[in-house]
Amino acid sequence: MPEQPEQNEVITLVDEEGQEHDFNVVDVLELEGSEYAILLPAKEDTEEAIILKFAKDDDENDILVDIEEDEEWEKVADAWEELVMKEGEES
Repeated sequence: MPEQPEQNEVITLVDEEGQEHDFNVVDVLELEGSEYAILLPAKEDTEEAIILKFAKDDDENDILVDIEEDEEWEKVADAWEELVMKEGEES
């Protein structure tokens, strides 16, 4: 079974059209019993993070999926923003 990505790791995801995209793993956080990956596109010049949720496929392998509910996405985005702000205050 593949392990979950770690912070600063680069992972490759395949979109619906079969195109591969590399992402830097910025953070992995747990919220309300679920785990989420915060990703930044590796080759694009953007600061816009992508948040995906860890799930299991039929073979019980870890996979990353889109967050379906806007409310859930907002909770994760807010939690990550708080974490970033806290880390910024500490340094």
